[in-house]
Amino acid sequence: MAGIYLHIPFCKQACAYCNFHFATSLRYKEPMVAAIAREAELQKPYLGNQPIATIYFGGGTPSLLDAGEIAHLLHTIRQHYTVLPDAEITLEANPDDINTEKLEAWKEGGINRLSIGIQSFFESDLRWMNRAHNAGQARRCIELAQAAGFHNISIDLIYGTPGLSDEAWRQNVETALALRIPHLSCYALTVEEKTPLHKQIAQKQKTDVDNEQQARQFTLLMEWLRGAGYEHYEVSNFALPGWRSRHNSSYWRGEKYLGLGPSAHSFDGESRQWNVANNNIYLQEIEKGILPFEKEVLTPEQRLNEHIMIGLRTMEGLDLASIEAQWGEPAKTALTAEAKRFEQAGFLSIGKNNICLTDEGMLRADGIAAELFV
Repeated sequence: MAGIYLHIPFCKQACAYCNFHFATSLRYKEPMVAAIAREAELQKPYLGNQPIATIYFGGGTPSLLDAGEIAHLLHTIRQHYTVLPDAEITLEANPDDINTEKLEAWKEGGINRLSIGIQSFFESDLRWMNRAHNAGQARRCIELAQAAGFHNISIDLIYGTPGLSDEAWRQNVETALALRIPHLSCYALTVEEKTPLHKQIAQKQKTDVDNEQQARQFTLLMEWLRGAGYEHYEVSNFALPGWRSRHNSSYWRGEKYLGLGPSAHSFDGESRQWNVANNNIYLQEIEKGILPFEKEVLTPEQRLNEHIMIGLRTMEGLDLASIEAQWGEPAKTALTAEAKRFEQAGFLSIGKNNICLTDEGMLRADGIAAELFV
């Protein structure tokens, strides 16, 4: 099985914290859709005829596309790839783009899962982040989606923003639970270089993040959602049983995927490649029939390190039998020995067949993984 990711590089406005590749002008939207469709055709050999189990429209803001443009891209993919009948097809959407007419068109066009960028149900938080939607739209869009027959819905929430009290964070989570959302992706606010937020903090226009606040609110989140019956199946992701993101889960299992659009990444099991993060260059090269990407062939050590990084973030943890089968018994023994000091510190749990993060370890996931690298 394989997946396809489409990067739609347009947004209405720039969120203060975002460092993804996008443009706020929609001038080149139509030629971009045509170019992504052309890239899908040019990249047909990449996945080696593997059936497509998931398709994911990300960005940027894919919900800025017309329903006809989304349908065209899906039709093109179905023309050149074998898409499974039960494929999960996700569209990222912003609340201000969602209305009944669009929802019906998306559903008719083949979208069967929505990932909605709520971030917060509080007006003050949304203004602080420079989001394009308001608190009323945050609630209303979910109700509209459910009324239109979308049940496989995920929402994004951000915690650890300056001024977000634990009580306000609890209300955000309880609102999501009351709306019966089966999947939540929850992220600590990060301050990325070259973002408006980074500049505003450097100039003392906004308060920097508080690491203790973020750790506390993440710990509370784990407690609340587990108590509500959610599986904490990846560090930042929670789902009711049966509602995990199939597309993102394939990333964490190291399965193959093809990325289409500027800045999109692809992985074929042996190498990674990434498209140029420049809309104009991407359009010009695709028009010439040239695929504008850079490529890195991974060494066995790099593949093992990636396996450690992504596997450790999941509920199932690192599968020791898989590591032995792919990299040999010495790699498994060395990894287990190195993990023991983190087990003694209370950050890891070492079982007969796997190594998993504890709740304390979840707070340090990437750092622990880096310490386990070969």
